[in-house]
Amino acid sequence: MHTCFLRTCLAPMRRYRAATCALMIGVALPFASVQAAPNLPNPVMFVTQVPVPADFATIGSVFANHMAGMQDAARGGDLWIRYANGNLRNLTAEAGYGMNGQQGANAIAVRDPAIHFNGSKAIFSMVIGAPTQQYQQITRYWQLYEITGFGVGQTISITHVPGQPEDTNNVEPTYASDGSIIFVSDRPRNGQRHLYPQLDEYESTPTPTGLWNLNPASGALRLLQHSPSGSFRPIVDSYGRIIFTRWDHLQRDQQADAGTYGAFNWVSEAANAATTGPSEVFPEPRAETATTYGFTINHFFPWQLNQDGSAEETLNHIGRHELFDYFAQSLKNDPNLVEYIYGASPPRNNALDVLNWLQIKEDPTTPGRYFAIDAPEFYTHASGQIIAINGSPTTNPDNMLVAYKTPRSTSSFYAGTPPADFTGHYRNPLPMSDGQMVASWVAEPRQTANDGTRPNPVPRYLFRLYGLVTGNGGYLQRDANGALTNGISKSVSWWDPDVLVTYNGPLWELSPVEVRARNVPPNTGNLPPEAPEAQAFSSANVDFAAFQAFLAARGLGVLVSRNVTTRDRADQQQPYNLRVPGGVQSIATGGAVYDITHMQFLQGDQIRGLGGAATPNDGRRVLAQPLHDPNALQWMPPPAPGTPAGAVPIASDGSVAAIVPAQRALAWQSTSSNGTPVVRERYWISVKPGEVRACGGCHGVNTADQTGQVPATNMPLALVNLLNYWQANADVIFADDFE
Repeated sequence: MHTCFLRTCLAPMRRYRAATCALMIGVALPFASVQAAPNLPNPVMFVTQVPVPADFATIGSVFANHMAGMQDAARGGDLWIRYANGNLRNLTAEAGYGMNGQQGANAIAVRDPAIHFNGSKAIFSMVIGAPTQQYQQITRYWQLYEITGFGVGQTISITHVPGQPEDTNNVEPTYASDGSIIFVSDRPRNGQRHLYPQLDEYESTPTPTGLWNLNPASGALRLLQHSPSGSFRPIVDSYGRIIFTRWDHLQRDQQADAGTYGAFNWVSEAANAATTGPSEVFPEPRAETATTYGFTINHFFPWQLNQDGSAEETLNHIGRHELFDYFAQSLKNDPNLVEYIYGASPPRNNALDVLNWLQIKEDPTTPGRYFAIDAPEFYTHASGQIIAINGSPTTNPDNMLVAYKTPRSTSSFYAGTPPADFTGHYRNPLPMSDGQMVASWVAEPRQTANDGTRPNPVPRYLFRLYGLVTGNGGYLQRDANGALTNGISKSVSWWDPDVLVTYNGPLWELSPVEVRARNVPPNTGNLPPEAPEAQAFSSANVDFAAFQAFLAARGLGVLVSRNVTTRDRADQQQPYNLRVPGGVQSIATGGAVYDITHMQFLQGDQIRGLGGAATPNDGRRVLAQPLHDPNALQWMPPPAPGTPAGAVPIASDGSVAAIVPAQRALAWQSTSSNGTPVVRERYWISVKPGEVRACGGCHGVNTADQTGQVPATNMPLALVNLLNYWQANADVIFADDFE
């Protein structure tokens, strides 16, 4: 029998969270005994977690799961290893971390283990400390720790990773090929504390700022990519790419649209900036207007990044057209534009649609195949359907085929009796080196009580680790005899902070990783320019390496597009009959033709506040603003009269080149001569310092553009013009570089 005492409090963004919940579970499972099945090829390291009923901005949530408060991540879990023979070992307890019973100064929660390539050490996140008395308020942060000595008969050693920021939450670490650490953090993009925390673009909850890299030996810390709504769970795949989940949510502020949250803007990111009204300039409004259908986006996409922070893009440049089954067109007054409906729109090879890509893992038996979880953003603690995709570096997005590994109904929104093919919810899929699959599993199809809004919520989601087997229809399902443990239970209590909370029962079993050695992947990055850009550097007589060094020293990069009139043939949702007056054009059909003269770049500024300017809430949300970074603008030709703010001209061959700030989210849109937007970017992109990033067109072409042509390979005249200006003015405006 489950009983629960609940105190609720009003959390930001109108959602209630279960602040306290005393749970007494009458029958506890056996503790840490030998479990014979399944027969696995190697040990599995995993974590336990005291169940958290609320599924909004807590440790099990899809987003905002990085916070370390007592309501976000209850203390009492541990880091465990399960050996191939079934023996279990509590690693943190052996090393002197954690507590039973009343949680206090040595209390811990643990998450996100990752195994080094040599198989003999691992890195994980741990938060230490709980209130030691009633009403005590404490602030703690997730920190990175490294563990060795977890082999049979060895002595455990756990050390705090040096050099990491100690006043931020550092989670979801993995090892880079050079032995440094890649991890997720909520450290402000530029380290300025008054910007903490960054707020996401959807619910305006605290979010990680992106992926970071730390060299513990030297203490060097750098931001690899900036994510306005957060990046999650990076891995380094067998090709050396960082594969991760990023929340794609480049849209206007729904809190400002609602008009009830005190939205306003600071005029800059400065600590002493003045405030003003909540204006926005990009992208188009969320609500339908007389001429547009409005624009919203809310997906967790698979992304890739080189280990040096360059070449950020969706996995192989896959997008909504390759994965989703529906979205609307941008404009109403152009009959060429149509809503995207799978089957009615241009055909695609992938027959199966998916929405979200969570907890991505590469298949060790098939390099380039990735397993993930497609789960709704609320109510299931990030559990749902196991999916897979082929995404090796040479696979064209048109040929990236999705496979449903468990029935689709496991991640759908339904009420009442679950569908007949329902086999449970899954999270943390772990493909093993011998072809087996392990995952955290739970039977409940939905748990509406987990958002804390009902009078007596009960955390029915009790995740257990199981081996999976092939069942009906060829789908994977839980092996009923394949539990990795007999269940791990614990009795704990803690101050929250005014009420004593007690839990006695089974713990969640999460985040399994296989303990084995594997080949060190290549260290990706430092790429030479592609042939068209190399030709531009040669034409302008500029040394590429010297130009890169010039940019890197100033925290700058360059974005280049060869022909922005060309767009992928599948994209008929934004204007695609595009023409540069007096220059190149890509006209696919009759009807409206759009003259484009400029590309306007926008930078992500953390300037949106909530709660009212008089008493603002902590943190700021990112808004897109016309490029205004003086460090970038001073190195480009002065704009001609009438040029839109932050814009550069489109050259006669359709090319564009602009110097932009590095390590800051960027977007862009082509405009007509009067500054009216024509085609808008739908994703944030950031560049590394010194990167010269080039693409073929405005919507990258997979195999053919709207006119049937292959991706553009012309030498970009706009880059030649930019480099010529750099050369011609070096003695005047760059004199300091030659002293």
